[in-house]
Amino acid sequence: MDNLSKEHRRKNMQNIRSRDTSIEKLMRSELFKLGYRYRKNYNKLPGKPDIVFIKQKVAIFLDSCFWHMCPYHFIPPKSNKIYWIPKLQRNKIRAKEVNKILKKNGWKVLRIWEHKIKKDFIKTIKIVLQNLLAF
Repeated sequence: MDNLSKEHRRKNMQNIRSRDTSIEKLMRSELFKLGYRYRKNYNKLPGKPDIVFIKQKVAIFLDSCFWHMCPYHFIPPKSNKIYWIPKLQRNKIRAKEVNKILKKNGWKVLRIWEHKIKKDFIKTIKIVLQNLLAF
């Protein structure tokens, strides 16, 4: 059972960001400092990638360990599992479908886990740059 009132739960859920998360800001800031220009939350592509390099056709998704059920860090919700588990599983399925569509249309898709960015940011930036320079 949820120990928060409906109003408090509603406010908590409203504060969960779908864009401009801390990891997105960190990644974009570093890419911008390095001289790379990009589109953010590009809604002309399926899945609305977090960072897009149009000329290179590279779409980057920065996936949260909770919302995308990271195999290493995901902790299932303790309450309301009937609601949460299918919702989170749909996120995983949608991500695979989006990857497939983008790749079919000639896009390079990078999906980077939140924990990778937090653990070794420099290595993550290098991986992104390698994929950009490959074109």
